[in-house]
Amino acid sequence: MTTHTGRHFLQIPGPTSVPDRVLQAIARPTIDHRGPEFAELGLDVLERVKPVFGTSGPVVIYPSSGTGAWEAALVNTLSPGDRVLAFETGHFATLWRGMAEGLGLEVDFVPGDWRRGVDPQVVAERLAADKAHSIAAVMVVHNETSTGVTSRVPEIRAAIDEAGHPALLLVDTISSLGSIDYRHEEWGVDVTISCSQKGLMLPPGLGFNAVSEKALAAAGRARLPRSYWDWTPILEANQHGYWPYTPATNMLYGLREALIMLEEEGLPNVFARHDRHAEATRAAVQGWGLEVLCADEREYSSVLTAVLLGEEHDADKVRHIILDRFDMSLGTGLSKLAGRVFRIGHLGHFNDLTLAGTLAGVQMGLELAGVDINPAGLSAALDLLRAE
Repeated sequence: MTTHTGRHFLQIPGPTSVPDRVLQAIARPTIDHRGPEFAELGLDVLERVKPVFGTSGPVVIYPSSGTGAWEAALVNTLSPGDRVLAFETGHFATLWRGMAEGLGLEVDFVPGDWRRGVDPQVVAERLAADKAHSIAAVMVVHNETSTGVTSRVPEIRAAIDEAGHPALLLVDTISSLGSIDYRHEEWGVDVTISCSQKGLMLPPGLGFNAVSEKALAAAGRARLPRSYWDWTPILEANQHGYWPYTPATNMLYGLREALIMLEEEGLPNVFARHDRHAEATRAAVQGWGLEVLCADEREYSSVLTAVLLGEEHDADKVRHIILDRFDMSLGTGLSKLAGRVFRIGHLGHFNDLTLAGTLAGVQMGLELAGVDINPAGLSAALDLLRAE
């Protein structure tokens, strides 16, 4: 292994690099989680997080991973044997399906090629055919982290409404929240699921559920077992800035600082920055003569780009060369994409020069791995960045 100097380039699509400001906030002394100082922190964070979700309603914060937030969304709203509609958009959508089945739910899983998002027309057709309204929820991954494909949630909501179906809409925003425009309330989402280590620029450790009034009503009827994940005692304690168990105090300090940073930049500017960096990354990939995995330009992700290599090349070999020579981590291909793709993360605490360095490292790694590329790809990205 080569000896490296300088900072490691963590260009996987999460966890992302944590800003120094956030690290310093996390390093504050831990305080009494039953005291008045903590209550001020709790109330402040619970209010500041709402605009990031695009909601005026409650956001439940767990000491958990995003996987825990998935489970919370399911057990609070559904009952054993309930039928849910889900879509094979990638590795994480498939994992979510497995969780639902493990909890005793019946999953209608629409197959997919991992290159496209949820088809709103298929949503409309499936729900229109469900005359008995036996489908209790629709499960959608907004941004599929394994593929770099972003499903069109507003169109999915419109499809549900067109079918006149009462199903809940559950949306995973684990890799999109705080990076891609998202509007829980305006888009009629019932539970939005997320976590801390992506666009929120924190270490792993916090999970989130933004909850609609319809979801809260469903929670009163739901019969899946729940205790730790139960919204009711958490929301009751949150009214006074507390949690019903020991919270992740120092992570909440970090979350407050991250939310302040997003406020300072302004969410529209944050989203525009991510859009621009994604466009520059795709310009490089296409300039190299390679293929972006996402097959529909309407669904291009603004937080990561998955690059598809020909079968004659091993994407993991490219990643290993880049890690060894240039101290940069890229995302691996997951499940059926293993060895076929590598993923470039361009989200979170990120700027033009970081992207330029990232793409330069990728270009050099491709060349060292013997992948036949046009070296003008990097210039295409730099031209786009320079023009802004």
